[in-house]
Amino acid sequence: MRSVRIGVDTGGTFTDVVAVDEQTGEILTTKTPSTPANPADGFLAGIAKLSELDGGGGLDVSGIVHGTTVATNQLLEDRIAGLGFITTEGFEFILEIARQSVPDGYGNSYFWVKPPRIVPVRHVRTVGGRLDHQGNEVRPFSEEQAVEVARWFRGKGINAIGVCFLHSYANPEHERRMREVLWREHPQAVISLSSDVLREYREYERSVTTLVDAAVKPAVRGYLASLSTRLGRPFSVMKSNGGILSAREVVNQPITTVLSGPAAGALGAALVAATAGHGSVITLDGGGTSTDVAVVIDGEPSVTTEGSIGRYPCKIPMIDLVTVGAGGGSIAWISPEGTLKVGPRSAGADPGPICYGKGGTEVTVTDAHVFLGRVPPHLLGGEIPLDVEAARAGIEALADKLGLTPERTATGILEISAFNQSNAIRQLTVKRGLDVRDFPLVTFGGSGPLLACRLIDILGLPSVVVPRDPGNVSAFGLLTVDVKNDYVRTYVTRDLSLGKAAEIFHDLEHQAGEALDREGFADPVYVRSADLRYYGQGYEVRVPAPSGEIDADWRAQVVERFHEAHEKLYGYAYRDDPRHAVEWVNLRVSGIGPITRPALRPLDKPGTGATSVRSVHFTETRDTPIHQRVALGPGATVKGPAVIEEYGSTIPIHPGFTATVDAYGNVEVKRD
Repeated sequence: MRSVRIGVDTGGTFTDVVAVDEQTGEILTTKTPSTPANPADGFLAGIAKLSELDGGGGLDVSGIVHGTTVATNQLLEDRIAGLGFITTEGFEFILEIARQSVPDGYGNSYFWVKPPRIVPVRHVRTVGGRLDHQGNEVRPFSEEQAVEVARWFRGKGINAIGVCFLHSYANPEHERRMREVLWREHPQAVISLSSDVLREYREYERSVTTLVDAAVKPAVRGYLASLSTRLGRPFSVMKSNGGILSAREVVNQPITTVLSGPAAGALGAALVAATAGHGSVITLDGGGTSTDVAVVIDGEPSVTTEGSIGRYPCKIPMIDLVTVGAGGGSIAWISPEGTLKVGPRSAGADPGPICYGKGGTEVTVTDAHVFLGRVPPHLLGGEIPLDVEAARAGIEALADKLGLTPERTATGILEISAFNQSNAIRQLTVKRGLDVRDFPLVTFGGSGPLLACRLIDILGLPSVVVPRDPGNVSAFGLLTVDVKNDYVRTYVTRDLSLGKAAEIFHDLEHQAGEALDREGFADPVYVRSADLRYYGQGYEVRVPAPSGEIDADWRAQVVERFHEAHEKLYGYAYRDDPRHAVEWVNLRVSGIGPITRPALRPLDKPGTGATSVRSVHFTETRDTPIHQRVALGPGATVKGPAVIEEYGSTIPIHPGFTATVDAYGNVEVKRD
């Protein structure tokens, strides 16, 4: 019986499963259709299918890591109800005031209407008491008002409650007393405190982040509890920050799971790229519903606290991702002006594209690929047959409305989808001062490799790397991740007290150590960082801070790193200008429990698989060689036009491009 660790990533269309043999390093992969009504069904079906693939030898499962979309989907679909907000007396309209920033710039000011608040004003209640920005009590906490508020929420049947008092990042005492009152007066309440979720200043962002945590907590707790019962064993959950945590711990802060799957994909792709000799890359995860893009610098994906999920800003640490509605299920439609559009609406897994034969009636990106012959007439090695004629009929009907040929219509759908993906890549590169031409693209996911050649042309990429089993890279990434928790404390000052900084870092490291001790790590690793800015700026730059003693040299190192980072990001720095003092804003600690990462093994020899021919349309329709990827060994080359097929994905090689297989089985595509 082999001992394995299993990663399960639940996507919008498929649930991907990967097992790594802890003795040999052998990797087993499979996929099964997702079950949106109850994601646990797809999760368990995938594990059962994996056991069948093992040939009955039996699997001794030493650990399971899960990438879940439960919290993400709830937020993206705006399924938020029965949520309450408790804040400081006099600040009940903080959600209405929000920020002055307008999407798409000030040219949109006259037309933009603020979206509905996450909590309607009628569900906001205030409690007397006041702290200053240093945490000193200005007015005492009103126990009487707190009891009245708790009973009001109980009477209204509002059970998910976020608590955010002014300046509680500096002193959580008033929030903790509010929680005690809620426990006593409203035992059914699920409570999130801002001092637990995000101990950082900026009241609006801290309030919304806390409310998002409270909103998803019942659904995430229910899902993980149900899955744990059905699975009959403990498991871990992927977090947005690029770490994992046990399910029993993550239920206390479910907001940390909102980018669970996409974060795992970026980390898995980073390991694949580093093994292939590419330290800095762009990663592109193309799924059925969306495409997720990240940037990896020197083996590490960029991390941000300025992210958002849907329309909700979430200031938790997360892998810096841009998501666009450009997946295989993205629907092609005609705008009122008569132009062709693609996405962001998706056919999803049910009913799915027209070619799935499940009742879908709208043309999707997948239908366009099927019509052009770039995708085989089946998925998953024949497990899911595709209705090519139905896709053809859908494309022809759309072409009639546009007054185009079916081939031009299908090609146009793919061209628009490619430009949608390229715009997402530009947001993470050009807008951050990075030259996209310096980065190879690692593309994965079921639909990720389909537009590789067009992205090379549109963006001027040096190459595109497609890992082995690209449809399972996110699930594989789950097995490459350390246990990780993040802690932050706001400390705004231009004159950093070394004693105070040492005290805060010691406190944060103590919190991290306690959490990792519960996870079974006796020797955790602590990584420090700090957010700094020039005095008067409204934004910060995060830089790593050295470990060890906090002294004058330590402070000077962090300040110099800030100058360097600011100059790289914005093109200037004020190193020697005393008029622009450096201001410290936040101190941070990441507590890490290191794991042993799976080692990628070189591809020793090709497998078996015959080359065939199929009619495929690129610039013209012609008989095109179809290669089975398993039959391509190290050093093999494929010149376009051609198609490379495998179990979970397909790589169309356009005319003028060549694909080469490297020592690890990755396919690297370049323009001739």
